[in-house]
Amino acid sequence: MAAKHLRVFSLTTTIQCFNRSSHSSHSFFGSFRPYPFLCKLKTSQSLHAKKRESRIEPSIMEGIGVEEEEEEEEIDDGFFGDEFEDGDAGDSFLDDFELDEAELRVGDGAGGGGISLAGTTWDKEALALAEKALLSFDGELKIYAFRTLLNSTIQVRIETLSNRLRSGSPSMMDIENFSAAYRAELNEAEVAGSIPTNISLEVSSPGVERVVQIPQELERFKDRPMYVEYITDEATATGIPAESDGVFKLVSYDLESNCCTWALADVKVNRQKAGKGRPMNKKQREWRLNTPFHCLRLVRLHSDI
Repeated sequence: MAAKHLRVFSLTTTIQCFNRSSHSSHSFFGSFRPYPFLCKLKTSQSLHAKKRESRIEPSIMEGIGVEEEEEEEEIDDGFFGDEFEDGDAGDSFLDDFELDEAELRVGDGAGGGGISLAGTTWDKEALALAEKALLSFDGELKIYAFRTLLNSTIQVRIETLSNRLRSGSPSMMDIENFSAAYRAELNEAEVAGSIPTNISLEVSSPGVERVVQIPQELERFKDRPMYVEYITDEATATGIPAESDGVFKLVSYDLESNCCTWALADVKVNRQKAGKGRPMNKKQREWRLNTPFHCLRLVRLHSDI
């Protein structure tokens, strides 16, 4: 869907959005493409991920100055497991995470968080066992995303609640310990016959650019720069609400009016127009965006690397 972009003629833009469009898939997901740490209970592997800039539509910054720049580099993230059952399992896993990123949807049970059950006879039991396994961690861990697949696979992304100043990503030890606790619960259920005996378990982190739930996680991540995708009060030629995006910092939010105010975040992508090595200019620092919660299509943490 071709979007008609918002032109900023004043320092404050207020969005009054009454119709929220359906969430279409996007192939981009941020400046740092962080494959989550993974513990797959089946060899040590090495994942290759790309770092890239958030693709901010230039038109939203018209008059205040932001240009697009992309760069890529390879990083390595280790993940743990016992051994893949077959030789191409690692490739299959990579394909799964490529698909997750390309089809990011809030609440998809994967990169977008939330619960997604395949509708099998055992998936509700599997979810209950995951929640039971968390009890041994005294509230330090919670489920960020849980998904069951028809091929008897359980994918869990866990987060830590003790690391509030960062993305909530757990340590490798957290992932390993939860995997062991959950696997023990699954083994007992397999013996009892309440779940199949061929269950494959994958445990990972949300990633450093995890989705922020609106409005319940705004307070938790209010000090972090966030990539925001939102609906404007303009419409395209076909009458479909226009969309725009940017990397912002939260100024304020009101749970009674269900609205929030954003400013440009002091990050690389927003400083580029001012010139190399220069800070944001006054117009950029004073720019504001007011928007209702229901016009926020996607909000996730931004990694300024």
